Amino acid sequence: MPSSSRAAVIAATSILSKWDDGALVEALRNGHPSAKAELFDRYARYVERILLRILGHERDLADLLHEVFARALGALGTLRNPRALKPWLTGIAVLTAREFVRRRARGRWLRFFATEELPEVEIVVADAEVREALRKTYAVLDQLGADDRIAFTLRHFEGMELKAVAAACNVSLNTVKRRLDRAERRFLALAEREPALESWLPEGTRWKRE
Repeated sequence: MPSSSRAAVIAATSILSKWDDGALVEALRNGHPSAKAELFDRYARYVERILLRILGHERDLADLLHEVFARALGALGTLRNPRALKPWLTGIAVLTAREFVRRRARGRWLRFFATEELPEVEIVVADAEVREALRKTYAVLDQLGADDRIAFTLRHFEGMELKAVAAACNVSLNTVKRRLDRAERRFLALAEREPALESWLPEGTRWKRE
């Protein structure tokens, strides 16, 4: 690419990075040459975090991340409020994760990583005890239904407000509350059977035992 063309692309990308989400969506719809890259740069880490919260460290995570953005680009016409780009992407990520969990359940297998097989992550993992607790946590989550698991992880791992969880799952607030109540009961009942999680369960937890 000639230096002048490279400079033009860099300049265009710099301009896009300063636009709000509404302007970015408009650029995507108009086929702006740098808009797709800006969408990924702006939200890839966030979408990846949502997938990680729901699924744990899946080997298919990179493919799922790509799938979320491919779906988003193919469905831009359904985005009624361009300024709601982030929650809209969250919904697509949740749907993608939900379908993955259900595909895996239909295949009737669970993936359990040995401690030494856990992939590298950006956060610093303190020691083997923490890694084992993380592994057991997602082993417990594997025993929840897809909808309950998603509500639980978005609320307790990602820290979303209830209304945001409901919007991401495309269900009513009451439905999310029911899913959370069911998921919290089930998670606690299962986690209490895991010695690796004993010290991580809060004293006086509000979660009700089954």
